[in-house]
Amino acid sequence: MGQGVREERRDQTRRSLLLQSRQLFATRGYQAVGLAEIVSAAGVTKGALYHHFASKVELFQAVLTQVQQEVGDRVAAIADAQPDPWSRLTAGCQAFLTASADPEFQRIMLIDGPAVLGWHEWRALDEAASGRHLADALADLIAAGMIAPQPVAPLSHLLSGAMNEAALWLAGSTDPADLAATQAALSRLIDALRVS
Repeated sequence: MGQGVREERRDQTRRSLLLQSRQLFATRGYQAVGLAEIVSAAGVTKGALYHHFASKVELFQAVLTQVQQEVGDRVAAIADAQPDPWSRLTAGCQAFLTASADPEFQRIMLIDGPAVLGWHEWRALDEAASGRHLADALADLIAAGMIAPQPVAPLSHLLSGAMNEAALWLAGSTDPADLAATQAALSRLIDALRVS
């Protein structure tokens, strides 16, 4: 068997492990899913799993990183399609709330993520996935004079924290109207930042 074939099989095994564990974590939660179930669903051995991931936590972290990157990419694509800096900020923030209302994303990204990895590790992954984009959008608005001059980092963390808290609240909500109400509240909060 050639090197290329072995690499392709390794990549396929990793992709299968990520796909199957993601589906299981999203539907049942991290605590309820065992490694035996994951390897069975992926059609691989525990040895193959341990070749790619040292532990269930490491596998979950890879899934969480994938989910956060997808949400970050989705938000960035929506924001970047807007015609001006203000619309980019507002559309991006609304896109984050919409994406975080997806039950798959909620369970992995918002509920199990901080519980499994701890707040600091989860926050670092969140910052890497979307924090820079938010900070850049706010810096552009300050430079354009649309938001009062101020340090970007505190404002970015405050807005990110508000959106993450709203997303966590939505994850436990049973009222479908709560997403629209939260999006309206977010619009009012963001609009209060605008000076021109």
